This record gives sequence, C-alpha cells and structure tokens, in this order.
Amino acid sequence: MNRDHNSLNLLEDAIGYSFKDRNLLELALTHRSYLFENEEISDSNERLEFLGDAVLELIIREHLMERFPDVLEGSLTDYKKNLVNRILLAEKGAKLNLGNFLNIGQSEENTGGRAKTSIISDAYEALIGAIYLDGGHMAAKNFILDFHLSDEDEVLNSSDYINYKGKLLEFVQQNSSLKPTYDIEEESGPEHHKMFIASVSIKEEVIAFGKGRSKKEAEQEAAQEALIEENLSKIEDILKKEL
Repeated sequence: MNRDHNSLNLLEDAIGYSFKDRNLLELALTHRSYLFENEEISDSNERLEFLGDAVLELIIREHLMERFPDVLEGSLTDYKKNLVNRILLAEKGAKLNLGNFLNIGQSEENTGGRAKTSIISDAYEALIGAIYLDGGHMAAKNFILDFHLSDEDEVLNSSDYINYKGKLLEFVQQNSSLKPTYDIEEESGPEHHKMFIASVSIKEEVIAFGKGRSKKEAEQEAAQEALIEENLSKIEDILKKEL
C-alpha cells in the first residue's frame, strides 16, 4: 500500500479502536478495483465484508433479544432489518469518512466510487470484520453498540431506510404518469448468503443500480442511487420528453 500508516490514526480515533494488526485495517479498506491496477496486492475486502456482515447481524440479534425480552420474533426481525439495512451501513460509513481512506482503482475513482452506497456499505462491513478478527467478539460488540447503535431509537422509529422506492415513485409521478421499473440483473453466492444486483429504469432507460442481500434490498438501493443529483437530472430529461 502507498498510504502512510499514520494517516489511519484518524480513522482509529473515529471508531474508538486501535488495531494490533494494521494490515487487517488496510485490507478492510481495499476495494477489488484496486487489485486490477496493483499487481502486488492479492486480496480485497470482500472476505472481510462476508465476515463483518455475519458479525453485525449476530450482535444486533443478541442486542435486540436483550433489549426487547417480550417482543415477538416477527417484530424483532423488522427491527433487525432496519438496523442492518445497507443504506444505513453506508450512512454510518460516510460518518467515518471511509471513502477518504479507501484503496480503489482509478476507474472507480473516476466514477465517484468513494461515495457509492454499495462500496461504502461493503467497506463498513469489512471494517467490522477486521475489528472482530483483530480484537475478538467484545471489540466488535463495543464498536457496534457505541457507534452503529448510537441512534438506534431514531432508526427503529424511522421509515427513511425502507422508503426510497416510494420517494422515487413520488418524484417521477409529480409531473408524469410514468413509473420506475426494477429488474434483477445478477444473482450470486450460496443459498444462505445470496447477493442480488438490481437496476431501476424509467421508460426502459436504466438510471441506477443497487446491491443487496435480497431482491427488495437491491431494489431499495437502486432507488436510493437514482435519487442522487446527477441521476435526478437524467430522470428529469426523460420526463421532459414526455411533456
């Protein structure tokens, strides 16, 4: 890595954890696009993301069981979905300025990869995986309780993390009768750890893509990506043609 290790002190201060093995932290911040342009680097953060996803979900489940001893399984599942939603993960990663610390390839750099929801949420999960490997269950739990769940009540009482499709539909139909359409472009991974990539289109023109552990989650992320400024401009151009 070309990065000065001391530059990671800021990130460690933000997460409240100092790594014994800084290589794990570097790995958590390495997107697969970086490998294509740096032959000396042999691994990306994808395996740490896989681990961090499981660690986050386990600790969230433990926490919800303890906090809500009388709540039924269905409601606990809904709580959990809000707290591990990939859009929330990306927001948490953005609060840590993870995008500034990422090792990414020039192609991703050129297309705004440091701010992409999918890349930031993946890196955030990879960071949790790295903390777990470096410091164990308690270190990961402390980070999740102190940082990830710092605004837990607000998240649990909010519909912001599950309503992006509704927001996009509202925007499109303000001045038209068109509706966004969603397609699953790719499905990968084992049955217990599926990953879906969805696209959202307006009048057969693809606006954005999203990734998620379920089709619904992938569509929600695609809708959220469609709501960024440059994509809204694209949608507005399409809608003007309908007038």
